[in-house]
Amino acid sequence: MSARYRAAIIGLGRIATMIDDEVAGSPYLMLPMSHMGSYLEVREVEFVGGADTYQEQREAFGRKHGVTNLYSDYREMLERERPDIVSVCTSARPRAEIVTTIAEMDVGVRAIWAEKPIAMSLEEADRMVGACREAGIALAVNCARRWDAWYSKARELIDAGAIGEVMQVTVYQVGNLSHNSHMLNLARFLAGGGGRVEWVFGDLDDDSAAGPGEDDDLGGISYLAFENGARALVRQDKWRYCESEVVGTEGRIRVLNDTQDVELWTRDGEDGLSRRLFPRRQKIESATVRAVRDIMRCIETGDEPASSGEDGRHDLEVAVAVRESHRRGGVKVRLPIADRAQRINSYETLLSAEDLPRALQRRRRQPSG
Repeated sequence: MSARYRAAIIGLGRIATMIDDEVAGSPYLMLPMSHMGSYLEVREVEFVGGADTYQEQREAFGRKHGVTNLYSDYREMLERERPDIVSVCTSARPRAEIVTTIAEMDVGVRAIWAEKPIAMSLEEADRMVGACREAGIALAVNCARRWDAWYSKARELIDAGAIGEVMQVTVYQVGNLSHNSHMLNLARFLAGGGGRVEWVFGDLDDDSAAGPGEDDDLGGISYLAFENGARALVRQDKWRYCESEVVGTEGRIRVLNDTQDVELWTRDGEDGLSRRLFPRRQKIESATVRAVRDIMRCIETGDEPASSGEDGRHDLEVAVAVRESHRRGGVKVRLPIADRAQRINSYETLLSAEDLPRALQRRRRQPSG
């Protein structure tokens, strides 16, 4: 089968390619996780170019993948290569400008697959979503568990009523509100319906770091109330592995070790709940390969991606609301947030005074010789 879609990547560091080497051999993670690795798995996609402002990253990417069509200016790459799908794998700081610039350029881009979080501020997220909608570009945000085969099956069972009406979702993992927006996004996904949050309570790790004028990324506890009546508790602090549970009126679904063990419990007459065999797939692709296939489907149908720009914006808005709740002494904060200048400085932007990509920080720390 010849390739139908041309793909390019902006930002050639960790999530673009290196993460597959970092996590190889993990019993909990399915490869590929990188954007490049996922494109290479899909025969309908041809990789046509990569761009990065750092020469070191371009050279490392080129050596690893044997490619030469690499650029320091992503605009030149887009104009020359005219990709259908563009991955934006930079840190959060330049992401909004890059996505809106792509949407405003007339170079034939049909879908953007951006890393999470969608942006640093709600204002930026609004601009990104609006620009892509106006340009007719499908915008996907890489909260990859929405494409994971097991979480997708759990959502199918929830939508089919297998556990009745969803009452409570609980999600645990170490991390931060914005950079690890996976967890808020996952809770919204498992709550069923549109996953829209009406109001929140927040209890964060550090009172001083969450104070007025402080915008750095924090972990802690988020309590979410959804439009469909479900509630969620998301705890992002000390529990390293991703675990979640969905409790319904007629049963529950438990996901342990990030889908290594998935349990379905359903009512057995009046005698309580019985553990059922969770439906297993015969062939499983990684979540990011499934993301590429979903993006292709959206190009062809006009549908929204499973984790869309709207989802990314709502995740950021929930995170901001949780922080505001903590700032105000744990009061209920309703969405939407009126002040769109509100922001959270995603964790990865705080790791280096120069805002260097993490992959480049690692390389420069390695001893030579």
